[in-house]
Amino acid sequence: MTIRRIPHCSHWGAYTLLVEEDRIIGVEPLPQDPAPSPIIHSVPEWAKPDRRVLRPMVREGWLEHGPGSTGRARGSDRLIPVSWDHALDLVSKEITRVSKQHGNESIFAGSYGWTSCGRFHHASSLLKRLLNLVGGYTGHVDTYSIAAGPVILRHVLGDDGACGGEANTLESIAAHTETLVVFGALSPRTAQNEAGGIGTHRLEDSLRAIRDRGVKVVLVSPLRDDMPGWMDVDWWPIRPNTDTALMLGLAGELLAARRHDAGFLSTYTSGSDDFLAYLSGDIDGQRKDADWAAQITGLDAGRIRALARQMPDKRTMLTVSWSLQRAHHGEQPFWAALGLAAMLGQIGLPGGGVGYGYGSLGGVGAAMSAGKSPAMSKGRDVLRSFIPVARIADMLLNPGASYTYEGKTRRYPDARLVYWAGGNPFHHHQDLNRLSEAWTRPETIIVQDPMMTATARRADILLPASTSIERNDIAGNKRSDLVLAMQQAIAPLGEAKSDFDIFCLLADRLGVRDAFDEGRDEMGWLRHIYDLTRSDAADRLGFDMPPFEDFWTKGHAPCPRRPDVPHLSDFRAEPEANRLNTESGRIVLGSRQLGQLALPDCPAHPAWQPPAEWLGGAAEDELHLVSHQPQGRLHSQLETGGSSRAEKRNGREQVRLHPQDAAKRGITDGATVRLWNARGACLATARVTDTQRPGVAVLPTGAWLTGDAHGTDLSGNPNVLTLDIGSSAFGQGCAAHTCLVRIDPHDENPGDAMDIYAAQVAVLTDT
Repeated sequence: MTIRRIPHCSHWGAYTLLVEEDRIIGVEPLPQDPAPSPIIHSVPEWAKPDRRVLRPMVREGWLEHGPGSTGRARGSDRLIPVSWDHALDLVSKEITRVSKQHGNESIFAGSYGWTSCGRFHHASSLLKRLLNLVGGYTGHVDTYSIAAGPVILRHVLGDDGACGGEANTLESIAAHTETLVVFGALSPRTAQNEAGGIGTHRLEDSLRAIRDRGVKVVLVSPLRDDMPGWMDVDWWPIRPNTDTALMLGLAGELLAARRHDAGFLSTYTSGSDDFLAYLSGDIDGQRKDADWAAQITGLDAGRIRALARQMPDKRTMLTVSWSLQRAHHGEQPFWAALGLAAMLGQIGLPGGGVGYGYGSLGGVGAAMSAGKSPAMSKGRDVLRSFIPVARIADMLLNPGASYTYEGKTRRYPDARLVYWAGGNPFHHHQDLNRLSEAWTRPETIIVQDPMMTATARRADILLPASTSIERNDIAGNKRSDLVLAMQQAIAPLGEAKSDFDIFCLLADRLGVRDAFDEGRDEMGWLRHIYDLTRSDAADRLGFDMPPFEDFWTKGHAPCPRRPDVPHLSDFRAEPEANRLNTESGRIVLGSRQLGQLALPDCPAHPAWQPPAEWLGGAAEDELHLVSHQPQGRLHSQLETGGSSRAEKRNGREQVRLHPQDAAKRGITDGATVRLWNARGACLATARVTDTQRPGVAVLPTGAWLTGDAHGTDLSGNPNVLTLDIGSSAFGQGCAAHTCLVRIDPHDENPGDAMDIYAAQVAVLTDT
């Protein structure tokens, strides 16, 4: 047989699929990728029918009784196969009905676009493009990964570029930094992935350069493996959610010793007098120093004082993970880090200042693309109706209720129709039992997805989309060094159709087909999208990209990169000529707007506020749960793949426990345990290890929700436990990392969670 070599890409990197007839027999990484992700070898899982949605289906009760029939049957009521014509007629009629009866604000376009890195078959963009042509929709802003951080940075730094890859590059840090303080993580585990795909993974090369130059690295994290074991780091095992206190304690030590850069504060910041008064204790009577920080963080006061003395004498860089702002008061560590960096006065210098999100995605810290990234336009937003993405359950449970966001008071729409394309909120939302209750409220829920996820199981109308390996697409983004071809490897499984084809058929029924597809088919659009990127590179930057035919044949093309200049160097050189887009034109350390708002959970300057749940207020038998990204998959994608299964035991996720915590509870390595709190419970397999501080349990996200008759999740999904509150009334971000749990031995072994999930789906679909 002839083996075809098919270039392709996913969020975790570029690769070549080896295809014999219509079967994938191997996967090869991109040759120039120095650290390819092992997840690429799980891609053939997509070609298996086991967990795929293979035909259109409608929930039996909804099919019989129509919109508004009991939503409590979602997930238990049978899914009945129907023809594509019947399913699409139902969807188009429902969009029209809700639009006419309740207005387009009542249509929630809930797609969250991690289903594929393709920029054309981008489910979220295509859904919104269609709905914009028929009157609009309610959408969402920010992401579950990062919301509180960008909101506060837009207010105090003028934009959120510093947490999107526009701060100092890792190459610059490796060349110039002398002291690197890592708050959170700098890990290849999370740097495997990049929204929109990635060509080459460079984090490990940068870390080796940092190590080889002898940079002093302080890792501030409850987890030692938040940096590779081969890095020589000074590990500070901090209590989770207390990084803000450490940053403020360091800043307070600088102030007390008069080692802060008063000239920088005077020239480049506003409101610093309020910030300094808070550090000195003039505002609240509590001096912020090493002793104060040590009591909160569980760290040694002497080490804090020593680091504060060293930082001004060296070129010092602070890095802050996205994970820190996924917490109650998550705005504060991002703002406090900016305040500490301003006290040091090295912002705008090579290898100095502060940056956010290094390692959180694969491209953060690389040189940014200077050109136009390939993208499918969603068209003009005809409604400006939105909610913060992590407030979905609030919206469904409280239609018409008011909430605040970025200082403005808004109201939740009355969402009668939810259309979710390419995503799984029953993986990434918090307090899934609360979401389950909220999910009963809409009149109709449409899910369009390749996989029979927990969300798909809870649909009224279920449309089978193809995976990226069953269609043609193009990948690339502002943090990738390459634009990448994603060529079709196999025919679509079952009756699956591409997202573009599905929306074209709906656009036809809704009378907007010409405006939706503009007369182009799949390959016509890919050529058009690529040529827009190529023309921009040539006309604006003088950069020559190959013609589309050459790009498509080779499988990738380079894109122009920005020059490597220090973040905010222009502002540092001429602050008046390069004013920031803030209330003062400078870095804001004391905010007039926040002072006027007087929000109790987001003060007018960086401040420590105890979170709703933390070890400082925990009962003796409670542990702090860290629910980070898994090693063997992205979110819940490819959960049954080999790299994902390798991280499980007994068919469920492993929860890491410190030996002290395990012994106290009579838990042995490999035992089945039950994690629980007032919000829910799940089972996991214990992994006893000292790679995290005592008092901390670590359970990765992404296991497919598999409930038993008592409501306990059998797979190890931590979001049955996490807290569904906003980070603050200002940012309204996800607060997943603010979570206390209890863990007990569980004598019963209910069996492999993946097998149980498959059996539940078989009952639901009569297969």
